[in-house]
Amino acid sequence: MATIAGRGILAGTYSSREPFGGDLTQVQVVQPMLMAHAAAYDRHLRVTTTVDFEAWTIPDGELTFAAWGEGFVDRRHPHTVIHELVASGVGRLGGAQVSLSGGKGFAAFGSDDPANRLTLRYPVNHHWSQILERAVLTGGVLVGPVMAEASLFNGDEPEFPQQSPNVSRFGDSWSARLTVIPVRGLQAEASYAVVQSPEHRGGAGPTQNKWHASGRWQGPVGGHPFYVLAEWARTEEADGFFVFHSLLAEASWDLGPTRLYYQFERTERPEEERILGRPTRSRRPHLENSILGTSRWTLNTLGVGRDLLAAGGAYRLRPFVEVSYATVAKVGAGVFDPVLWYQGTEFWGMTLGVTVGLGRTAFSHLMGRYGVAEDAGYRSAQLHHH
Repeated sequence: MATIAGRGILAGTYSSREPFGGDLTQVQVVQPMLMAHAAAYDRHLRVTTTVDFEAWTIPDGELTFAAWGEGFVDRRHPHTVIHELVASGVGRLGGAQVSLSGGKGFAAFGSDDPANRLTLRYPVNHHWSQILERAVLTGGVLVGPVMAEASLFNGDEPEFPQQSPNVSRFGDSWSARLTVIPVRGLQAEASYAVVQSPEHRGGAGPTQNKWHASGRWQGPVGGHPFYVLAEWARTEEADGFFVFHSLLAEASWDLGPTRLYYQFERTERPEEERILGRPTRSRRPHLENSILGTSRWTLNTLGVGRDLLAAGGAYRLRPFVEVSYATVAKVGAGVFDPVLWYQGTEFWGMTLGVTVGLGRTAFSHLMGRYGVAEDAGYRSAQLHHH
């Protein structure tokens, strides 16, 4: 059994404040992906594949103030071309369902990838709350409402979209996640990870110790589907010399084909040395002395989208509008000053877009969930912006 699907988003985004002042508007195609699922032997063997084309549609990143990661600042970085390629074996051992998954994809850590969630604007905490695009080996056990997972992977993040993981570093990092799903629609999760030198491919950078916890619920409110998630994350780097915190909460309410949604976030991010003449790119490889300070971003995002084609069908056409308001403040010591860098501390942005999808898998694909985690994900709440 095999399925294939695709989706993409045409988005026009406005940002009121850019580095050194001024505003900017961009029209981009974001999250263009092909997804393929294959299963055999009564789903005991499964293969998950996601191919991402952002290397060509957003080579300089997606306009997103406060975003950062993999050498991009105030831009969401393009994901790697082979975003996921994971094979899973799933079986039973006594009263437990067990699985072993391996390939390139997400480690067992944190919450669902933002591509599976509400807002088009990726949260600032993307690299605090997910560990992705690694060569990974994950074992999972599901017993009743409790699931435990553990992953081994390489610590290095990609430096450009066509790059493969540094397999010589495989196993230098690990993560564990415990998930409880007491009833359908309710889920609680706690994760821990040790990630060696993520910003230095050769392994000379500092280690990150990462914690994450979240809870989410989906059920009817007023006769309409309602969803809410809250998550907390903490990352320590260089034996606690740098500490970054994040709080995020989001909710949506589906009124027929119309979805109303809101996200609040308060996240700290490192302010790294930028490349001369390219204020939205930071230096790689990254070492601890490249961090010039810490900023704290507080964001409120409100959106509405409407399905123009029948929900649950093989095709989707969903126009949406999303508005964000953000403030930034300096945290602790350091030479970075957001007032000087941005010529102010208040931001607002707006996105008008339309999501186009083909194939049911495009709307049900649980990115980063493999083996028993895939099965548990379908048992719990499912939510897809796209």
